[in-house]
Amino acid sequence: MPVVTVQGPPIKEVEVKRSFVKELTAAASRAYGLDEDSIIVLIKENPPENVGVGGRLILDKNREKK
Repeated sequence: MPVVTVQGPPIKEVEVKRSFVKELTAAASRAYGLDEDSIIVLIKENPPENVGVGGRLILDKNREKK
């Protein structure tokens, strides 16, 4: 069973997540030649206060843009 893991910022709308998972599942199914029921998709959401880029929290970078 292939596992597709995506890490990124939170996706607020559940419908967007549903669509995202459906598209990732279809792509992995085609790539591996397996039935979609054997594909696992994990979405790991990381809020901006938990991610640093270039030595600074994304939270702080976003505040500076405003």
